[in-house]
Amino acid sequence: MEGCTVVAHPLVRHKLTLMREKDCSTKSFRQLLDEIGKLLCYEVTRDLPEEMIEIETPLTKMQSPAISGKKLVFAPILRAGMGFLNGMLELVPAARVAFIGLYRDHDTLEAIEYYFKAPHDLADRLVIVMDPMLATGNSATAAISLLKGRGAKDIRFVCLVAAPEGVAKMRAEHPDVPIWTAALDSHLNELGYIVPGLGDAGDRMFGTK
Repeated sequence: MEGCTVVAHPLVRHKLTLMREKDCSTKSFRQLLDEIGKLLCYEVTRDLPEEMIEIETPLTKMQSPAISGKKLVFAPILRAGMGFLNGMLELVPAARVAFIGLYRDHDTLEAIEYYFKAPHDLADRLVIVMDPMLATGNSATAAISLLKGRGAKDIRFVCLVAAPEGVAKMRAEHPDVPIWTAALDSHLNELGYIVPGLGDAGDRMFGTK
């Protein structure tokens, strides 16, 4: 789908298969989500701007590439988005973090805000929003609207599994925000869950199902 990149790396596909298994333990699910988060982070940051800086190796001085500009902001949507955070921070330890607290009303499926905390200079940074599941798209679009309201201009969205309905809603409301996902699944069921999906990522990650 337009604006949606499916990361079809064999390691990503393999780890996602293990996570989809209904008997995957909480420990394994959490570990696999962390590992896939690192792999997705490589992809979503592939085109970061660079500049040449002078360094000195043990042998000589040289010009070498380094990331230019201010560092990233990782913005996990609570609570399941936290599963991506540690792995991505291992790769970009200088990144700042924005926390977006949203829960889904089980009757309307609308996203309800209960917490928001972000760096003050969002307008100057690339913001990567993270949530394992892009289902209805209500939480993702609400989170991005909150970030834009605080000044964010350069935003990308990363998820583990997406439904066509969620991608369509994102493209309709935030066409300027590209999506990276490990899989684009078939559809949503009547309860708003992705099929075949992997169930409730937050419950499976924290053992609260």
